[in-house]
Amino acid sequence: MTALPRIRLSPLTWVPHLPPVEIASATPEQLAAMQVTPSAKKISPYVRTLAHDPESYVARTTLFNAIMYVEGGLPRADRELGALQASLRNGCRYCANVHARQHAKLSGASDVIAAIWTAQMDRLNARDAAIVDLADSLTRTPPDADTDHIARLKAAGMDEVEIIDLIHAIAIFGWANRLMHTLGHS
Repeated sequence: MTALPRIRLSPLTWVPHLPPVEIASATPEQLAAMQVTPSAKKISPYVRTLAHDPESYVARTTLFNAIMYVEGGLPRADRELGALQASLRNGCRYCANVHARQHAKLSGASDVIAAIWTAQMDRLNARDAAIVDLADSLTRTPPDADTDHIARLKAAGMDEVEIIDLIHAIAIFGWANRLMHTLGHS
């Protein structure tokens, strides 16, 4: 079997349709809302766009953080893989790129991403293949995931809590990708 190509994941830029909130002119409520951002490293144009409605932003981000960054349960790399495949199915290049880079960083390798990017799904191990297949099936319109998907995840070593965590990660990107699409483009 030939080696998978080496994948270089360069960040993409997301451009909002409306001007993002400027930090210097943000209201106290907007500034407080932006502190809920999980990275706490930078306040992106996306966050600053969502901060136009600070109450909704806090509700959205609190839920997002609880799903994607909670301690315990499904490993974060697996959450990122589910988010990646949901984003690919939804056509959100920006989110797919972000989650591919996060998965590679957390897993320490890019071979899973290379297999997905080059449509060589047979190169995925049973667990990764089951995650990708469930994410793709749940994200279709209408979804066509069934008990066979759950059985494959269990056979690959996932317990019920991990499966629920995965479903949450996939589901939030069914919504998050569409929110990004309506607010801007990459």
